[in-house]
Amino acid sequence: MSVAEAIVVQGLTKVYKGRLGDGVAAVNDLNFQVNQGEIFGFIGPNGAGKTTTIKMLLGLLFPTAGTALVMGKPAGDIDAKHKTSYLPESPYFYEHMNAGEVLDFYCQLFRMGPGARKEKIGELLDRVGLAKDGQRALRQYSKGMLQRVGIAQALINDPDLLIFDEPTSGLDPIAHKDIQDLILSLRDQGKTVFLSSHQLSDVERVCDRVAIINRGELVKIGSMEELLHAGRTIITISKPQTGLVDQLTPVVEHVAAEGDRVRLYVESEETVHNVLDMIRDKASLISVVPQRQTLEDLFVEIVREVRK
Repeated sequence: MSVAEAIVVQGLTKVYKGRLGDGVAAVNDLNFQVNQGEIFGFIGPNGAGKTTTIKMLLGLLFPTAGTALVMGKPAGDIDAKHKTSYLPESPYFYEHMNAGEVLDFYCQLFRMGPGARKEKIGELLDRVGLAKDGQRALRQYSKGMLQRVGIAQALINDPDLLIFDEPTSGLDPIAHKDIQDLILSLRDQGKTVFLSSHQLSDVERVCDRVAIINRGELVKIGSMEELLHAGRTIITISKPQTGLVDQLTPVVEHVAAEGDRVRLYVESEETVHNVLDMIRDKASLISVVPQRQTLEDLFVEIVREVRK
């Protein structure tokens, strides 16, 4: 394993045995690596094996086959745990406590002295935007505020690797944006973030690379530039000559008329050139706008294809 790799997964497999001796592979022969200092998206439909994989990376589950190295050590190794933190989808804290007390409790688990704890708590509350609410009981917190407490708790040991499971689920737009910005700031500090989420727009916005799994198997992996290609193009024209729209209709994907303007939805780059040739001198060209494929488009396309 090179220094530049935070996680290396090779042949990772987890089979759960049934009552009749048969087995169900929750994770099947996974192979991927996560580079240090990147935000790595790990996505898939419900039941795809994401949580099982995370538990194996954390050493909470043992694989049936294969290996996982975390920060250069076997998953579950105490040295790897010292450099790793985890934020589950729904972190639970005692609601009678306030944020400062929660963080103080976890700081004590890391054997920090009173002075160091006080300094660290103030720093973390300020960092996650809870400096003014640190003394309020958690029962008065919104879900977004509780999520901030969870992130603060995950930062206590100044980890090199953070594993986040649905960190923005159910948040209001402001909290949503704040958590996104916080994740980006962690990368800017050289941290590695392993992000599992169904919020695909978040993954697309913050992740450097993404792995898509389905039914326990890796389906696709790559950078956003590698995974997302240009989609269709929208060509808008006005005042088309009589009969032009009828000529274009079989060539393009879809035609939408609005007053004297017509929008032409075109799938391929080659068709775009053909359409532009067809409308030359027969209509006024208003705009040609390429539409970029989204991660959600790709995700749905891949999962539906696999399920056929």
